Amino acid sequence: MAEEASGRRFRVLVADDEEGMRLAVERALRGFTVTLDDTGETIGMDVVLVDSGEAAIAEIERSSPDIVLLDHKMGGMSGLEVLSWLEERDIDLLAVMITAYASIETAISATRKGAYDFLAKPFTPGELRVSLRQAVTHLAAIRKTRELEEEKRRVRFQFISVLAHELKAPLGAIEGYLYVLQDKNAVSDPAVYDRIVDRCQIRLVGMRKLIYDLLDLTRLESGSHRRALVECDLRDAVTTSIETMTPDADRRRISILREAPDGPVGLMADPSELGIILNNLISNAVKYNREGGSITVRLKDLPDQVVIAVSDTGIGMSEEELGKLFQEFTRIRNAKTKDILGSGLGLTILQKLAALYGGAVAVESTPDVGSTFTVNLMKGTTAV
Repeated sequence: MAEEASGRRFRVLVADDEEGMRLAVERALRGFTVTLDDTGETIGMDVVLVDSGEAAIAEIERSSPDIVLLDHKMGGMSGLEVLSWLEERDIDLLAVMITAYASIETAISATRKGAYDFLAKPFTPGELRVSLRQAVTHLAAIRKTRELEEEKRRVRFQFISVLAHELKAPLGAIEGYLYVLQDKNAVSDPAVYDRIVDRCQIRLVGMRKLIYDLLDLTRLESGSHRRALVECDLRDAVTTSIETMTPDADRRRISILREAPDGPVGLMADPSELGIILNNLISNAVKYNREGGSITVRLKDLPDQVVIAVSDTGIGMSEEELGKLFQEFTRIRNAKTKDILGSGLGLTILQKLAALYGGAVAVESTPDVGSTFTVNLMKGTTAV
């Protein structure tokens, strides 16, 4: 087997007081690689040889090997004593005991002290490779699990940090307004009073939207989202969403136009999911539009899919901003968006819902011209 030219490599320490055995193990592992079934990654071997337990400990402290092959009987420290030393230190490696004195008692002692496997001398190169393949696969799985757990902790910490940050600002603003209202002499003008109450309500609406978006995202990612699939006419869903968003659009003199086929645009779908998709698209088109602008919602009914495209005449985005758009809790922050509230989760939810229908979300945008968000939903493709 040709030696691996690149990729991850495990360091294998062989501790045996018989030179012939050490060299035989080295020959058997020369060019030996292990391909992991779950990832397809190939791991090569770098073999280090020592002739005593004391030398093994020194090498472990020096180079942190991944796997140690320990002879049971060596001059000085035995393999079991090295295992005891390893057990006390909880070092990240796997140990395989090799011995000419194979017995149940020895195997049990080695296992109790943390040995992963047990090889009885004499063993063939094939038996050695089988043992090493199992050890490498097991160690790689342990480390992958550890990495995933660490990633989960990191994501959880990041999630909580971002959530705290997103709630801190509106809570602080409401708290400040309430302190002002406590001083009745400071707010004698009814117009000022009404403005403060309005600002508090706006902040509360933003926090409620964040909480609802978090609940939607949690249901989708946990698999607890309950779906009720029925035959839907997408034209009706668009009309309902436009009616929902019209009051916000009217306040900013933004017109909303629907372009759709004359006949029904049918799709087997969950009406609530269609509502979330369309409301996200149209509400964003309203929020990031200019005063007196316009929105066009286009529907296309193709043989294998339906396409929803929502175009606005808003502030648009740069290429750099587009690259960050679908990250959780990410909102485009610049001078034009500083007063626009949002959870930063809407597009993430939109993307996950589109995926349930075998679809995807795409966006085209030009700064100061506008954006078009396109969602395609495949007919007959609805993930459970």
